[in-house]
Amino acid sequence: MKVVAFNGSPRTDDGNTALILNPFLEGMREVGAEVELFYTRKLKINPCTGEFHCWLRTLGKCYQKDDMEMVLANVRDADILVFATPVYVDGMTGPLKNLLDRLIPLAEPFFELRDGHCRHPIRDGVKRGKVVLVSNCGFWEMDNFDPLLVHMKAMCKNLNLEFVGALLRPHGPLLKEMMERGMDVGDITEAAREAGIQLIREGRISEETLKTISRPLMPKEAYVKATNKFFRKILQEVSE
Repeated sequence: MKVVAFNGSPRTDDGNTALILNPFLEGMREVGAEVELFYTRKLKINPCTGEFHCWLRTLGKCYQKDDMEMVLANVRDADILVFATPVYVDGMTGPLKNLLDRLIPLAEPFFELRDGHCRHPIRDGVKRGKVVLVSNCGFWEMDNFDPLLVHMKAMCKNLNLEFVGALLRPHGPLLKEMMERGMDVGDITEAAREAGIQLIREGRISEETLKTISRPLMPKEAYVKATNKFFRKILQEVSE
């Protein structure tokens, strides 16, 4: 089982997204999956220029010579793709969006009707794998992930991939703080690890496991108060 994961956080392993992503990937490794993790911050991936060379001239290959050549080779053979990103302006980070835009060489320019909807056929040799989203958000409510979820599910339909779930961590910055203070949040990272095990062994992740990953850490009003206090303290220190 080949797993290819992309951490779209500019903070790489020091970010809040990695707190959920890394144990999730470790769980998959524990049960025998071959896992390769890429950090978008460390990849040189130019934006798509809309030339459509990959559809009309070079047929499945982008004319740009950057790290996307290596990324496409890995994506073509992946049984599971994991896209991880913090929520930025109600969506994903820019480097991860660049990467997704550059996936179009995997498709052909023609139209086909799939479930009564216009789609592009996927090129021969590209696996129809599973996709998982991992994300964290600074806001408290779960519905802050909705735009990102809609986007990811739409991409899966277009690329004929199976979206199998999302590991979502609202009020994500609080998790790291609680971990550093030795507070009882081990069930969350353990659930992320268990999610990886379940996905490899059963091909799915249980709703109970996903709910544990997303469970509230603090009442909303208290979180808002604590967050505002934190930023006021920093601003006061900077101004002194």
